[in-house]
Amino acid sequence: MNKEIESSQSGEASGVADRPRKGSAWSGIWDWVKAGLVALVIAFLIHQFLFAQFRVDGISMEPTLLNGERLLVDKIPYYFGPPKPGDIIIFHAPDGMDWVKRVIGVPGDTIQVYKGKLILNGKVVREPFINGPMNPYRNFGPVKVPPGHLFVMGDNRNVSEDSRVIGPIPISKVIGRVDFVFWPLNKFQFIGPTQEHYLPQAP
Repeated sequence: MNKEIESSQSGEASGVADRPRKGSAWSGIWDWVKAGLVALVIAFLIHQFLFAQFRVDGISMEPTLLNGERLLVDKIPYYFGPPKPGDIIIFHAPDGMDWVKRVIGVPGDTIQVYKGKLILNGKVVREPFINGPMNPYRNFGPVKVPPGHLFVMGDNRNVSEDSRVIGPIPISKVIGRVDFVFWPLNKFQFIGPTQEHYLPQAP
């Protein structure tokens, strides 16, 4: 009797030990569900607070950014300070869409476009990144950027709808700074902070 009991307990005769238990199967599925939920929460938090991706729609930032390119947008820098002149940013525009433009002026700056030249605080700005000379007959300003706002413009100045049309934008509407073009792969480039290329020049 003892040997038969031992045999049944070990599963060698009955085969019960080799039969999957329903409870253990559901436990495995639940583990996968939990892992998936955690991954979704982490992805949401990263997108909400750290990084996001956007697709360029239009030609207003040519030649720096091209239509259809995909961008990695970094939200972290603006937790520690406001955008700087030269930064390329994504922001919520008045039409409800998300726009990409370059920061031209920060609070207190005076902006003017005169005879095809950008004038920042009375000094002509060198802009090697724009898509050709600006229209010399499309003058603008001068205007002073109010507190809590930014003056933004597209690099394709002659076709861009920007702060010359919609006015300065609230800093609170900024989503983040464009750090990379990551798609298509042959167009990969680092953008990041570009204010070192954006310095007022003497007239």
